[in-house]
Amino acid sequence: MVVIETDALEKRYEGGVTALAGLSVGIEPGIVGLVGANGAGKSTLIKLALGLLSPTGGAIRVLGLDPVTEASAVRARVGYMPEHDCLPPDVSAAELITHLARISGLPAPTARERASETLRHVGMYEERYRQIGGYSTGMRQRVKLAQALVHDPELLLLDEPTNGLDPEGRRAMLALVHRIGTEFGISVLVCSHLLGEIERICTSLVAIDAGRLLRSASLSAMTRQQDVLMVEVDEDAGPLADRLAEAGLTVRRAERGLLVELDGDRTYDLIRDAVAHLELSLHRMQRRRNQVADLFRDLKPVEENHVG
Repeated sequence: MVVIETDALEKRYEGGVTALAGLSVGIEPGIVGLVGANGAGKSTLIKLALGLLSPTGGAIRVLGLDPVTEASAVRARVGYMPEHDCLPPDVSAAELITHLARISGLPAPTARERASETLRHVGMYEERYRQIGGYSTGMRQRVKLAQALVHDPELLLLDEPTNGLDPEGRRAMLALVHRIGTEFGISVLVCSHLLGEIERICTSLVAIDAGRLLRSASLSAMTRQQDVLMVEVDEDAGPLADRLAEAGLTVRRAERGLLVELDGDRTYDLIRDAVAHLELSLHRMQRRRNQVADLFRDLKPVEENHVG
């Protein structure tokens, strides 16, 4: 079962700005990264999924529900962490999260208990009675995450959860998101323009550009091994490259060594013999894996893909 599915989804704003243009994608459970440059349409997709915006074309379903006609049912099962600071400064985290738990339908005693439990999960238990206005950026981000979790959702939509954080704060936030997705069994869609960060915690990635789908697949599929060997020697690799090329292999220079296209098992023998003949010290020889960032460069939009 997909948690979010779109079919030729379009969203145009007044003034002719197109945020999404015929987006068709299926997102399955797990921790999925939604990546793209600022203005690619990521936040628009999240707001459409929540029923905060209505599409101008196509369709979207969230947990099998239509956000346009069943917005309340969607929000009861989905948690949302917005990108921008939206917390009231003059109340404590405990007050805010308890209030939001009660809005979700929990009775007062249960809401207070649930708020304390959620703030403990995000690392804010000791600071829960302080006013939010005195919190650091990292603490405020954790409170935003807590409010998205307090009603025990099936799906979390996180819009730039590391926004404004220093490197250590980003690492801690991503570790927390990973824990939620793996230990709590909650599906998570993490929206970010920082591919290098979120790919460390995601099971799948969706890349969009100018409102169109570039690529969607599991992380393991995107980083599968290539038919290319990375060869590193401690000395200058130029003579080795020349000798391998003379032997009929396709060789390219790389930052740390040579990239040699595999031509059967003979490739390993030719590299071994060339290294020995030139009396070089072989530092490394292994199959190269795709780099996720490379896969999103110079890609043309595709029609549809399912992520899982």
